[in-house]
Amino acid sequence: MNSKVPGIVLAATPIGDASDASQHLRRLLETADVIAAEDTRRLRELAARLGVRIDGQLISFYDHNERARVDSLLEQARSGVVAVVSDAGLPLISDPGFALVRAAIAAGVPVTCAPGPSAVLTALALSGLPTDRFAFDGFVPRAAGARTAWLDQVAAEPRTLVVFEAARRLAATLAEAAARLGPDRPAAIARELTKPHQEILRGGLGQLAEQAAARELKGEVTLVIGGAPGGGAPAAPQDLTALVREVNRLVDAGAGLKQATASVAAAAGLSKRTLYQAVLAARPGP
Repeated sequence: MNSKVPGIVLAATPIGDASDASQHLRRLLETADVIAAEDTRRLRELAARLGVRIDGQLISFYDHNERARVDSLLEQARSGVVAVVSDAGLPLISDPGFALVRAAIAAGVPVTCAPGPSAVLTALALSGLPTDRFAFDGFVPRAAGARTAWLDQVAAEPRTLVVFEAARRLAATLAEAAARLGPDRPAAIARELTKPHQEILRGGLGQLAEQAAARELKGEVTLVIGGAPGGGAPAAPQDLTALVREVNRLVDAGAGLKQATASVAAAAGLSKRTLYQAVLAARPGP
């Protein structure tokens, strides 16, 4: 055991460029009694690039074994330093660690952090979109139905939205986002952040969808989407359904669809685009 204060340290690792590693991380890798790593092989590779030697116990710590590891890690953290690291960035941010932190707090085991690189904040800063208020929503749902429901949920979100998406699903996600949120909704694709081939693509969702489909973008991708124009909280599903019915009633009475949508949206304090997309989605297919 070393002489450092016992407890758990959440340590951020580089998201691309190894030189972004902090001195705190380097010291932890050399001196921690236990290092719980999402991928032990990748951590050893990082340590080699940093020129540091790992002397403590190195164990795997990922989504499927996190809960099974909690009790033993807590016990080790009572008398030694347990460093928790993910493959890239800060643990817990769409990575393992939450169950351990909750259990440590409940058990009175100290928890601290060695902060550092973050794909969320790096993409946000480079996006060119408002940074004063933003929301991080993890990974875009994989299943088509869940993705559609998620897009409907965030359609009226007034804050800038940051999400992770797999490169192979990016074009499909952008195409559906353009259809449901509007092709002109501003967005940015942050690809391979801090790596030699880092690329930031900015534009409307429709434009980015076309680029993603044409180029088959690869690598680690963070997607940033601008907030809904006009702001305001999204309507509850039952309220939105009622508003769609009201639009259809006005259309049946002779009003134009866009005119009816604008009128109902204004009265409800809802984004016109959000309501228009809901009306189209509720209509039977061809």
